[in-house]
Amino acid sequence: MSQLIIDLEIATDATGALPTLEEFLAADQKPTAVFIDADEDIESIKEFTSNLTVIALNFPAFSDGRSYSSANLLRREYEYQAELRAVGDVRIDQLEQMTRCGFNAFQLADEQNVEQGLEKLKGFSFSYQPAFNREPLFRKRSS
Repeated sequence: MSQLIIDLEIATDATGALPTLEEFLAADQKPTAVFIDADEDIESIKEFTSNLTVIALNFPAFSDGRSYSSANLLRREYEYQAELRAVGDVRIDQLEQMTRCGFNAFQLADEQNVEQGLEKLKGFSFSYQPAFNREPLFRKRSS
């Protein structure tokens, strides 16, 4: 997998792998990073988000959008501020929507091109809908 990390340092355990949600919840001394699969309950880490430096949300398939909802919940409701990484079947066509939901780091699928991904992120200067990190165009026009 190729990585596209924006702004933040990567936090992993000594082996380079992030602990799964099950491992995270079972640990007496909570790790500072966690890998959460799309079918796992994001609410189970709510009380730990202020101590986490990396949350990796898995996209098991291009067409599976459950991790978008988890990202949005982490940013808006739980006020998570650190690295939110998209992993799994992450395609460059998804990057703009992922950033709108709060992702700021990406681990692209093998056949995806990092340089093209960076170019895609530069291509959107405004949006009509509200997003986690952007004011919608209609609000800018009314002010």
